[in-house]
Amino acid sequence: MPAEGRIRLVACDLDGTLLPAGRLEVSREAFGEIRRLAAKGIRFCPASGRQHTSLRKLFAPVADELYYICENGAIVYGPGSPGPALDSVAMDRELALELCHDILAVPGCEIQISGDDRSYLCPKEQRIVYIMRDLVGNNVTVLERPEDVPEPVVKVAAYNPAGAEFVKSKLDERWKKHFRTAISGDCWFDFNATDKGGGLARLCARLGIATAEVMAFGDSWNDEPLLRAAGRPYIMGTADPELLARFPRRCGRVEDVLKTL
Repeated sequence: MPAEGRIRLVACDLDGTLLPAGRLEVSREAFGEIRRLAAKGIRFCPASGRQHTSLRKLFAPVADELYYICENGAIVYGPGSPGPALDSVAMDRELALELCHDILAVPGCEIQISGDDRSYLCPKEQRIVYIMRDLVGNNVTVLERPEDVPEPVVKVAAYNPAGAEFVKSKLDERWKKHFRTAISGDCWFDFNATDKGGGLARLCARLGIATAEVMAFGDSWNDEPLLRAAGRPYIMGTADPELLARFPRRCGRVEDVLKTL
């Protein structure tokens, strides 16, 4: 882990971290802390498996002032209304499409294929459309088949109500040879050509900030590369015990830790 030093950037996961179980909106207190940090020259960056549009909705009062690590690090956005995509890392298209068909072959599995700020779905059931469009707040396009995706693929996610561990047991052994794989939620298993740690490194390079000058928060295995890259990582107390063992700093509420900066 990089040596601890001053903090110039805070990178924070959303689901399970800044949005604990049952919470659908970022708290007003968190917005206050983000503004206070900005006044001290400390930038704030949501780091999530979500797309840019979904994150901007969650951070609406301060959305134009933030940097964003989206789609598990595949796309990094700058501030603005909306801010520009600073860079992206695409998956090998042929392999990504093959992966999509493997996911669809698993009973109960749905796919989410991510492009630049858009989710492409080939639904078996309409519930996945409702989840992604109405609950998560993504830009959504429904397609007949994965081959119809009209742009580079930056992330593929498998959703199954039976749980992420079930999906992992069916797909991880084969596909971890080609992509970064990680459980990203109770029912989600993600595949990328990069990870949140890679997104953080690319953002820091653009900003001229050392990763040792980053404080990061996370709770899941898709946050592990982000926490490992940051100089001051905090793991949520609700995380997997194996993940807890890797990071000594524990966190109950992100807002409380931000007050100490």
